[in-house]
Amino acid sequence: MGTVSFTVNGAEVTVSDDHPHLLAALREELDITSPKDGCSPSGQCGACVVLVDGKAIQSCLVGMEKAAGSEVTTLEGFDPAERDRLASAFAVTGALQCGFCTPGILVRTKALFDQKGGNGVTAEVAAGRLGAHLCRCTGYTKILEAVELLASGNIPAVETPSGVGKSGVKYEAVELALGDRGYVDDLRTDGLLHAALRLTDHARAEVAQIDTGVAETADGVVAVFTADDVPGELRVGLIHKDWPVFIPEGGRTSFYGDVLAIVVADSRAQAREAAELIDVEYGVLEPFSDAVSALNSDEDAVWGLQGNVLSTSKYRRGDVESALASAAHTIHETFKTQRVEHAFLEPESTLAVPDELGRLHVYSGGQGVWDDRDQIASVLGIDPVSVTVELVSNGGAFGGKEDLSNQAQTALAAHLLQKPVKCTLSREESFRIHAKRHPIEIEVHAGCDENGRLTALRSRMIGDSGPYASVGMKVLERAAGHMSGPYAVPNLDVESVAVRTNNPVCGAFRGFGANQAQFAMEGVMDRLADAVGISGWEIRSRNVVAPGVVWGPGQIMDEGCRGARECLEAVKPAYDAARSAGKTVGLGLGLKNSGLGNGFREVSRAVVRFEEEGTVEVRHCWTEMGQGVHTVAQQVAAEELDVDPNQIRVVVDTSRELGAGQTTGSRGTLMGAGAVAEACRIADENGRAPGIDYLGEYVIDWTNALEDEVENPIIHSTFGYAAQVVIGDPHSGKIERVVAAHDVGRAVNPKLVEGQIEGAVHMGLGYALTEEFPTDDLARPAKSTLRSLGILRAKDMPAVEAIIVEVPQPRAPYGIKGVGEIGLVPTAGAVAEALRGVDGRWRNRLPMNVHEPVGAG
Repeated sequence: MGTVSFTVNGAEVTVSDDHPHLLAALREELDITSPKDGCSPSGQCGACVVLVDGKAIQSCLVGMEKAAGSEVTTLEGFDPAERDRLASAFAVTGALQCGFCTPGILVRTKALFDQKGGNGVTAEVAAGRLGAHLCRCTGYTKILEAVELLASGNIPAVETPSGVGKSGVKYEAVELALGDRGYVDDLRTDGLLHAALRLTDHARAEVAQIDTGVAETADGVVAVFTADDVPGELRVGLIHKDWPVFIPEGGRTSFYGDVLAIVVADSRAQAREAAELIDVEYGVLEPFSDAVSALNSDEDAVWGLQGNVLSTSKYRRGDVESALASAAHTIHETFKTQRVEHAFLEPESTLAVPDELGRLHVYSGGQGVWDDRDQIASVLGIDPVSVTVELVSNGGAFGGKEDLSNQAQTALAAHLLQKPVKCTLSREESFRIHAKRHPIEIEVHAGCDENGRLTALRSRMIGDSGPYASVGMKVLERAAGHMSGPYAVPNLDVESVAVRTNNPVCGAFRGFGANQAQFAMEGVMDRLADAVGISGWEIRSRNVVAPGVVWGPGQIMDEGCRGARECLEAVKPAYDAARSAGKTVGLGLGLKNSGLGNGFREVSRAVVRFEEEGTVEVRHCWTEMGQGVHTVAQQVAAEELDVDPNQIRVVVDTSRELGAGQTTGSRGTLMGAGAVAEACRIADENGRAPGIDYLGEYVIDWTNALEDEVENPIIHSTFGYAAQVVIGDPHSGKIERVVAAHDVGRAVNPKLVEGQIEGAVHMGLGYALTEEFPTDDLARPAKSTLRSLGILRAKDMPAVEAIIVEVPQPRAPYGIKGVGEIGLVPTAGAVAEALRGVDGRWRNRLPMNVHEPVGAG
């Protein structure tokens, strides 16, 4: 093994030449962590960009031989004034959310200004130069605003929002922008060992033998663990405990993400090399790669589980058959949506550190650290009080970090070895392991009267949920409940089935079934509008829910639903103007619940603690993943306590029993705000004594399950609403502009709400047009890189105008409804109608540019 010398941030360094690329040398040997590893060595995310001899380049593409003798500059080496200027511009514009991609973008931005000077940099120029950078959170709109602000030279001071309803920088914005606030893979500890997983080679195969002998003798290897080493439960899961953390000898793999072993070594590279040396003998079986085939088969798709139906959700109201028979206009259509990868920028990483008392401290980026703790303890066979899981705010999740990924295996290794162990997934491993968005086939019959008023809706849905439950049954339940969209339909018959297959696991993803259902429902509305001879806006106006109306499974809508009408009215000027200008136009109207609903008793807790030095510590139970829930906690505490928000420190770990399950369903802001406000109230009532935990609680316990025998069930406590107008070129179909009006109840931080809307529109356009994660006949993922997923880049994004509507939700703290998930519910339907304006074709399959592009057929 030799060495390589080069200059980093002005200092001469010498490192080992066996690193696979410059990024690894910077991070693993030099502990320079502002360059992030989101996809190495593919160079497709841009998170690792540094300056090499003054040029911006992805450091994972620079081999060690090319690095030799060069001058490397990372954000750590920038002039302090320039660091402050760059970070401030991104912070004040809201140009970062999770922040994982931001350091690389800052480096690219500096290089752009160095090359062109302030006068030569525009949003259009920057969009073209950001092609190597992927941001999954922001939709790029505010990133380009930040670049324009830098070009202007007039950067306002960074201000922390001082109360509810005020715009301001998000919590830790500057630290995130500079890469100073680390993620799990950035953490270091003395004596750290590294781990790598050995995944299956086949989606469905009997595992006859796992031979770890060669791997155990490989250089640097400390241990190899398999299912035989698990002292507790082998299976974990959020609802059903059906997901094995290892497949044992004599077991059977059920998808390409199944884990066979974990290798622990002195270095990451050694662990990965040794994992490849594990030899596995299989009896390969034909996988179930089609949901309908699995549904109709008597053979079990999944090892140890009987039957291929995970769940069935259904409800009926009225007489659908008679209403369809007497309808003036009817349609019958089948819609197909695709499997989609979350593509959060930070791959999953876990660090587990044992102490001398036999306890375990686990650093996790999961969406529910109390669930992480309980599942880890069950695998280790120990009391949960012996495990503390600390949230490290993650680099994006969107639902994809609800289930355990590598937490249990990493914790097992650390527990058995009594040494700290870290395991970070590669991008391909991440693709294979974590749950995806469900592909759902939706057959719909619908009817309306001669005036376009809906009379009946029948729907049958089949969703491919993969092998393990995750929260798949709840996604299909949510799809069924949201099938009728934000419309009053007097007669309904809806059924959805979640099917077990050997394709990737499917579970939570932003929208949680509402996207799929309302893509179909918006298609229904446009087809019926065409039959009646009225506009898409008019048919929605005639059918939109109103207070007192019976919706979906029978819920009587409250005053909060006025937001649907207000969103529709808010986009009407843009809709009318675009049509008058000869543009092709599509409109989507959507609703999405906030919270779990369906009869769950939801409890959110928070602690406020006053420290002697003047700091106010706020502990809550929600995962910060870019959406801003830490900022919400900070703003609510500042509002209720009337303190300087800069004195507030936000913490999430399991050292207190605050757990509320997963950060999902747009409920973090709603429920977190309620709990923090209550904790502040109790602190005020008790004198704000230093060193005391003041515990607050917010509870939602008034919803009903679909199966409850209630005439008018309250399925959900809260809904958000959104109307989106998609405006395009009438000849090419290129989307030029999106106008998005969103009713959030109360915008705790309007600047961050705008960012959520813009980011959701970006994700919604990708869902509609280009993104998919298909599998082949062997149930193998057909895509393994970020570039292959079809995610829109900065140059592909149209202008987005975000309109914030605030219709307070009854019984909700501050009237909050939530914004994270509703953002992309209406988008795909609106895009489909806009494309129909170009070529006259109805579209029923996503993504449209792949399966039904303009000009084809």
